Parts: sequence; C-alpha cells; structure tokens
Amino acid sequence: MTLRTLEEHDLGLSWTVDEKMERSAHALLVDGGVWLIDPVDEPEALERAAALGPLVGVLQLLDRHGRDCAALAQRLGVELHIVPDALPGTPLRVVPVMRSSRWREVALWWEARRALVVPEALGTAALFTVGAGPVGVHPLLRLLSPPQALRGFAAEHLLVGHGPTLHDPRTGAAIERAIAHARRDAPRLLLTLPKVLLG
Repeated sequence: MTLRTLEEHDLGLSWTVDEKMERSAHALLVDGGVWLIDPVDEPEALERAAALGPLVGVLQLLDRHGRDCAALAQRLGVELHIVPDALPGTPLRVVPVMRSSRWREVALWWEARRALVVPEALGTAALFTVGAGPVGVHPLLRLLSPPQALRGFAAEHLLVGHGPTLHDPRTGAAIERAIAHARRDAPRLLLTLPKVLLG
C-alpha cells in the first residue's frame, strides 16, 4: 500500500492510498487535539498527523469497515469510538446517516468551520461522482436510499472516506445537487464502473 495523496489543510491532514477505491483517512485538529478518522495505517501520514498535536482518539464512523481503527487505537493508547452517538466536549456534531442492521454510519458536522466529514454515503472518487460533479452518492444508495440527512449543511469543506477533500464555498451546493440527482445520475454508473475496475 502506497500513498496517492497526502494533503495538509486548515482542518488538519488527509491522505488517500493508491488503490481503485481511493480509501481516504483524516487527522482532524480540534481544540488543539488530533482525532484520527477512519484511519488507514500509512507510516508517513501517521507521522505527519502526530506532528499536528496530541492524539486524543480514533473515530470509526462506519460499522461495516473497521480499517485500521482498532489496531491504531490500541497501539497509540487512545480510545476508539465506533459509530458514536455524540462526542461530548467537542464542537463536532454527530449526524446519523444510516441506521440499519447492515449499515450503520454517522457523519460529523463542525459548524464553526463549515466542515462535513462523511465516511461512505458521499464520496469524491470516480465511482461516486460518475462524472456528474465533484461529489456523489455511494452506488448502493443511489437507488435505494440517497442520504437525505446530509442535506441542508452550508459546508465549505468536505472530507470523505473515498476520494480527495473538497475546500470550496460551493461545497454545500454540490452536496445538495448530488443527493437531489442521485437517482437521475444512476445510469452514468454503468459507464463509470468498468473504467474504475479496469483502470
């Protein structure tokens, strides 16, 4: 596993590993402490994350894919929070996205920074966007259940579990468009899927 991107930004640090699904992870600097969000164990990224400040915890925002959350929390000696209901003492609001027996997911909304963190329901990788904009809905949710809980946020920053970050005042509008057009854009997935799998 190698790095595709390693990006420092105003919220902390994000990294994406070089694979078809473009798994992305984040180190969020909140009130002087660092939260690892759905981390992938990549030495250079974790070293850079450690330089941001003291590590306060690891967040696993999706139940189905644990990534390296548990192993890193144990190794680094911090608490692991799996699909939390709330994060008391922080400015991070937990937003329930999916609550089923097969898919439990929460997002994070940091209102003061206009930042939304979404592990799976939204993504910026090609399999999500299907060429229809900078952000798109997870392929399985396009027809079944587009994530309405993620509408209405005036986001300027979007950190996702698959694909690069977005930092733009128009990010909220792009999210609205992606959810509103999820079903309409579904046929594009048939054109995108072979390119992603074979590319």
